[in-house]
Amino acid sequence: MSYTRNTIYWRCEISEVEAVYIENLEQDIIKSIAEMKHLDLRQAMDIFYKSKLSAQITNRELGIENLDAKYLAEDLIENEPELFGL
Repeated sequence: MSYTRNTIYWRCEISEVEAVYIENLEQDIIKSIAEMKHLDLRQAMDIFYKSKLSAQITNRELGIENLDAKYLAEDLIENEPELFGL
């Protein structure tokens, strides 16, 4: 039997592998937002972490963290336009 050290990711206890997966997903979403909206990474990061999508991924709601990063970025742009000053 093997044991892995778990880490606390916000309020959910998840394995290190899951934490790395979510971190990479968030990075890919931020990069996609920056590319699609012609923003620098700092602006895209600020927008992402203020979004409902960020909270949904953190809370692992509805398995949303299993969707493609580009799709999630497009969804954020479409459903949270107020974050972009529109």
